[in-house]
Amino acid sequence: MSITQADWRTEVVEAVVARRDPAAPFVLGLCGPQGSGKSTAARVIRRMLVEQGLSCAVLSIDDLYLTRAERLALAARVHPFLATRGPPGTHDVALGLKAMAALAKPGETRLPRFDKGSDDRALLDDWQFVRTPVQCLIFEGWCVGALPQPASDLAPPVNALERDDDPDGVWRRYANAQLAGPYQRLFAPIGYLVQLRAPAIEQVLAWRGQQESELKAAGGGPATMNPAQLVRFIQHYERISRWIDAEMPGRADAVVDLDPDRNVVSLRLR
Repeated sequence: MSITQADWRTEVVEAVVARRDPAAPFVLGLCGPQGSGKSTAARVIRRMLVEQGLSCAVLSIDDLYLTRAERLALAARVHPFLATRGPPGTHDVALGLKAMAALAKPGETRLPRFDKGSDDRALLDDWQFVRTPVQCLIFEGWCVGALPQPASDLAPPVNALERDDDPDGVWRRYANAQLAGPYQRLFAPIGYLVQLRAPAIEQVLAWRGQQESELKAAGGGPATMNPAQLVRFIQHYERISRWIDAEMPGRADAVVDLDPDRNVVSLRLR
């Protein structure tokens, strides 16, 4: 029997309903490379959970990026690559933890939003309004749930970007240390982890290129990239993307393998 998008999302919804603790928001982690369909999947799963009678919010790790000014300051202090949003070290972990805590309290809150067009955090008025408490949170992002690499794996560069511009490994050691420390606190509440897998790491560039075209069509600002800039941008993500692809399938609760058109090839449940 062929596997459909609906099949795997139904499995996930059933697992959330079965595992959730009524006393606290249940956190569903959704990990996948750029362009794999995480945001779309999160919206659909949210709708399905609401149909089950559960209040549900969605938070993307992309909306937790440090402001442009904060990243530029970090780049000057630690390594120039930290000006580029994406890898661990460029997110405001404290902001994410604060947002998660607010979702458990009665009242209302706003979830942060990041404007990729301007490459900066959106104004407060543009943040997502949420009535609280919520019963479920879908936390999605390209490195959600990731573990740090062994230190011995950090020495060899994985691409030209690391070889030429991070020859001493300062940037990749910093990102790995952030992933080992603050980010594990951010991922700790995840009660069910779903991994979307690309057929190959090279597919991520094509998918991200599609996203860039959509951003430009929507009137994206100075953050939109030409093909050469896009290749360099994706290389910032490559190390951890490869590590997630190799390491996470052995422990994720659900692994969804995709083909180049994002059709489901296989579904593995733990």
